Formats: sequence, C-alpha cells, structure tokens
Amino acid sequence: MIRRPVLRSAFLQALVLLSLPAAAIFSGAVAADAPAALVEGNDYVVIDGGKPFAPVKGKVEVVEVFGYTCPHCAHFQPQVAKWQASNAKQVNFVPMAAPFGGYWTPYAKAFYAAQELGVAGKSHDAMFLALHTDGTLPLRNPSVDEIASFYARYGVDAQRFAATYDSPQVQARMEKAEAFIRSSGVEGTPTLIVNGKYRILGNSFDDTLRIADQLVQRERATH
Repeated sequence: MIRRPVLRSAFLQALVLLSLPAAAIFSGAVAADAPAALVEGNDYVVIDGGKPFAPVKGKVEVVEVFGYTCPHCAHFQPQVAKWQASNAKQVNFVPMAAPFGGYWTPYAKAFYAAQELGVAGKSHDAMFLALHTDGTLPLRNPSVDEIASFYARYGVDAQRFAATYDSPQVQARMEKAEAFIRSSGVEGTPTLIVNGKYRILGNSFDDTLRIADQLVQRERATH
C-alpha cells in the first residue's frame, strides 16, 4: 500500500495553502467568523409548553422582562433598543415590566398604565433616565403624583393617570405579565424570551443578543 507523505514542513504547508482555490480559503474564513453554535442549558433554556405572549403573524416574538428600578436594565436599554430597531421587520419586541413586588411594583404599574394611555413607547427610555441618570424620580416609594408628573410631559392629565394607575385594566395587565414571567421561569432582569419557547441565559449583554439573533433565525426557519 502506498501512503501519501505527511507534510511536516511549515514551508510546504504554506505552498499547499497557496495552491488551494480562493473559494476554499474564503469559505474557511467565513466558517471561522461564524457565531458559535448554541448549547441548550448553557445559552438558553427550553420552556416546557411555552407559547408567545402576544403573537404577531409573520414575526418572531422577543419579550424583554425588565424593571425600571433595575440598574442592569437601565444599562442594557440603549443596546437592546438599537437591536430592536435593527430587527423590527422580523421581530415583535415586547417590553414586559416585572411585577416582582416591593419597590418594583409602583413602576411596573406605571408602565402598564402608560400602555393603557398609549404613551409607553415614547416614554420608555426617558423613565430609565429619570430614575438612573437625572434622579428626577425616586427609585423607592414614589407617590402616584410624582409618577403622574413624569407622564404629564407626554400629555397625560394627572388625574387621568392616577385613575388609570389603579384601574382594573392595569391590574389585569399586571396579572397577565406575572403569569407569563412565572411560567417562563424568569428569576431576574433583564431576561429575553424568544417566541415563548426559549429563555436566554447570556453571560453578558453582547452574548444575550448573540443568542437572541440565532434563536430568532431558528424560529424564522421553522415557520
């Protein structure tokens, strides 16, 4: 049996590389730059029986469970907002304020009241700034009047806000969100959930969005 010689010389190996077709070398570079394959249990958890919170036909849902008083959420907000904008055609992005109780509750209620009043989207970034940058709102024990004064910037009458804040509609939104968060196994914020099926475990903001990108593409490929 004739054996092919093993190339041990670096010079000879370089000659072999140079003799390869350009397409082969390019494909190797692409493979090297490809994102790491996802690993269940390390990058994400499969949610048993999970379903989207508010499905939109033709789009993959990504829920962000957040808290206005959470400093990590405040730091994540500029990055996730940019990601949301760049994926708007394929992703239905759903911010979800976590009603974990205690000092989380007032601002969770404020978020759902803002949704009822149609000002949640345009006030979302500003609320983080008011709490974590400007200090114009207290992180703990805000009064309804203090929160109402913030939403007055967006044309919401203070009395109307106060009535909405304590309304059955806001309570129903809180309960629906709490049920989804509990069934998804969320224990902290910020947490992203893709199509109700996958809870992301990223070890950094960049890693979280890397995982989200791949799971979104996975869901698009299966629908």
